Amino acid sequence: MTTVFSTTARVSTTPHAVDLAPHAHWLLRIGFASVFLYHGIGKLVAPAQFADMMGLALPIAIAVALAEVAGGLGLLLDPVLRRDWITRLAALATVPVLIGAIVMVHWGQWSFVATESQPMGGMEFQVTLLLTALYFVIRGNGAER
Repeated sequence: MTTVFSTTARVSTTPHAVDLAPHAHWLLRIGFASVFLYHGIGKLVAPAQFADMMGLALPIAIAVALAEVAGGLGLLLDPVLRRDWITRLAALATVPVLIGAIVMVHWGQWSFVATESQPMGGMEFQVTLLLTALYFVIRGNGAER
């Protein structure tokens, strides 16, 4: 029995080892989508309250909520539908939402922890989500390989 390491992150200790690498993209997809679906659906349920809280026009608030829901759903559905453009477009839809959240709410503090001056916390989480979105924009369904 030998262990073989390759550049594709596949480790095999037996000839019948299961290769999970092609499915690892689901870890990012599920985590990313769950955040956007949770927050987007919450905004769609009460768009006027979200608009008031953020000082946005109602159509902009609805567009933000729809981008969040579409982004989350797109990242979950695309590997099933096998359309590379859905992953890219879904991730791209979340980029302006994340930039808006960083600039309008979280700018000025890095740490995610809420403080007296930053009651909504800092931008580290939103930056991580932004980088994940950009990864999917660039890789599309290539994230599966």
